[in-house]
Amino acid sequence: MKDTNKLLSHLHDRALYLLDIKQNPKWSGIGELISRLQTLRKKIFDMSHETLIAELKMLDERLSFLEQRAANSLTSYETVNIVRNPARFTLQDILENVYDSFSELGGDGECNVDPAVVVARAVITRRIKNKVYSHQVMVIGHEKGKSEEFRNGGSAKPWGNAKALHYMKAAETEGIPIHSFIFTPGAFPVEDYPGAAQAIALNLYEMAMLRTPIISFTSEGGSGGAEALGLSDMRLMGSRGYYSVISPEGAAAIEGKLREGEKVPRELIERCAENLRITASDNLKLGTIDRIVEEPPLGAKRDDYAFFRRLRYEMIKATDEVVLRTKSLKAFRAYAMKTQKNGHETGFEDIDVVIDWGLSGPELNRLLDMRSQKYRAMGSDFYIEGKKGIVDGIFKLTEVAAAGFYELRYGLIRPHERNVRKVLAEVSSEGTTFLKKVAEPVRAAYDFIFPQTEKNQRINRTHETSTRSIFIEDWEPYVSPLANEDRTVTCPNAQKYGCLDLWVPDLYGEFAGVCPTCGHHFPLEYRWYLEHLFDRKSVAEFNRHIASGNPLNFTGFEKKLEKDRKKTGRCSSVITFDAKVRNIKIVTAMFYSDFRNGTVGAAEGEKFVRACDKAKMTRRPFLAYIHTTGGIRIHEGTVGVSQMPKCTLAVREYVESGGLYIVVYDNNSYAGPVASFLGAAPYQFAIRSTRLGFAGPRVIRETTGDDVPPDYHSAKNALKRGHIQGIWDRRDFRKKLHNALLTMGGPNLYYK
Repeated sequence: MKDTNKLLSHLHDRALYLLDIKQNPKWSGIGELISRLQTLRKKIFDMSHETLIAELKMLDERLSFLEQRAANSLTSYETVNIVRNPARFTLQDILENVYDSFSELGGDGECNVDPAVVVARAVITRRIKNKVYSHQVMVIGHEKGKSEEFRNGGSAKPWGNAKALHYMKAAETEGIPIHSFIFTPGAFPVEDYPGAAQAIALNLYEMAMLRTPIISFTSEGGSGGAEALGLSDMRLMGSRGYYSVISPEGAAAIEGKLREGEKVPRELIERCAENLRITASDNLKLGTIDRIVEEPPLGAKRDDYAFFRRLRYEMIKATDEVVLRTKSLKAFRAYAMKTQKNGHETGFEDIDVVIDWGLSGPELNRLLDMRSQKYRAMGSDFYIEGKKGIVDGIFKLTEVAAAGFYELRYGLIRPHERNVRKVLAEVSSEGTTFLKKVAEPVRAAYDFIFPQTEKNQRINRTHETSTRSIFIEDWEPYVSPLANEDRTVTCPNAQKYGCLDLWVPDLYGEFAGVCPTCGHHFPLEYRWYLEHLFDRKSVAEFNRHIASGNPLNFTGFEKKLEKDRKKTGRCSSVITFDAKVRNIKIVTAMFYSDFRNGTVGAAEGEKFVRACDKAKMTRRPFLAYIHTTGGIRIHEGTVGVSQMPKCTLAVREYVESGGLYIVVYDNNSYAGPVASFLGAAPYQFAIRSTRLGFAGPRVIRETTGDDVPPDYHSAKNALKRGHIQGIWDRRDFRKKLHNALLTMGGPNLYYK
């Protein structure tokens, strides 16, 4: 009787699990089957043993048939239900069943810094010819918890991501690989110091050049929260996991333009789940993951020990592959890789080669090079490249020639020029008549070889801080079309500060869209900045030919793109161009609101990376001016999400080369870009009326259940939290930027 009771409970749990996946009791009579099992549970003592066994066998066969049928027709949204089910395995299960031993770090249970992020020093072993070889690893991941509300469902708070980074750096110092496990619906959207966006951005920035192998496994990957631990050299994913830019429910609310509190139709949620391409097979096709780890047909649970054995093999194999790619001995590398391949084909047997996971200096350099190449390739097939044929060939030749010129000018000649200048300065400073007589012929020769033009002399005056208005220049200022209306507007702060009504032609003309009483900034179009921030006729756009596409074939998105192309005359939401600010040459990437609300996809990521590379090559400062960004474009799914690590890597390489990277936010700047390549900037500023943060008030309210104050995302609060380093008035933008270019950055800039 004890065995039949256990079997009955097991069948009942399986049936409920299937119902939870389908969320429809009428599907294939699953509701009736559950009712029959519940009836059997009540009558178990009134039935003969033989009758009960026969009934259970029949129900078992019926349930097995339904499970197979469900697995064969699994939809994307049903995959989400599998991941969200409480019976699914968690990080704790992985630590107990994949690794041989582990010691949790950073606190235990509710005493943890952030219980949603678990860190453990672990040991994983392999057996080779009756010998056991151990590897030390740092395991970092999200813990959704087993009915433990304090773990916040795996949504990391800012200090949780900071804890993860602390132990990543420890692993780098100790020379051991990092195994990261992603089980998160998304990061917890709070701006409490250091702020969700800043914490994720810092993680990505540091992981970009972390000098140790990183292997990640995704079960549930929610946008930026997943990327905070997901930037890795090998990205694995469970076959029944999902990885998405946004939850299907969130996408449905946006697509359906639903008001807060309105019920989202199930049909719309399912359609969005399909359109987002969130499954493991979808992500493998998109190139956002490297390999799928097979699970049971309806997903792995806590007691699926065969799955844990496979996962153990896959984590070892992936780490081996990453390490082997860095090795100099090609023969050994080829043999080991072949052995691994054979082992994989025969059913994840242990590999017959001992591979040391420690890497030397040159091997670590190759590791970073491969990591950079890996992420730069993400999304490369999903934007539209306008240049083709001979035009593209000429364009590439020009780039190669330019790279050679700038390397010669600033990589070879400039260091010698600086050394000569330094010697002359030291000799001249002695002040003796004899030394001056010796130095003068040398200085004359130096001036002949390295002539200082009037332009260079002006740039090198590091304290040229003109107090002139941005309008007092040598050309007629551009006037916003908003100034054409003959009416008055009331400043939103009129009641508080007694602001007078403003005549529109004055407001958008002489006042530059700024209330002269309280300093409130009314929004201005991006062209106003193009005309006023930069020197006249100095703006030269490049990579205009790169256009946004529809990589997911998202229903109806082509029409939206075409509408924006006609409205703006442009093909993406970022404009990249060369320009001058009071004769200092800079490279600029401007995100503007008119095209898809400044959202980022594959085209925008590629243009941003190329702008970084150009700034690096020419030794020019790099400005990211964010007129508006609405985050990652949901219509490009994880192709868009992958631009977060891709662009952050480019930023890190540019900054490491000695470049000056400045970000200036304006209007509304939120989500993925702020939580990655923008938030990673060492110098971040905001125009006075900016709204800046990780998530908007509605998302915060729906996630946390709490309302935020009206000024929660203000530039003033962002400055208090340390997100930005200063607040600029629009009328002083040009002057402030020029001063920053002169006083910030190192000697690698062309004009220093």
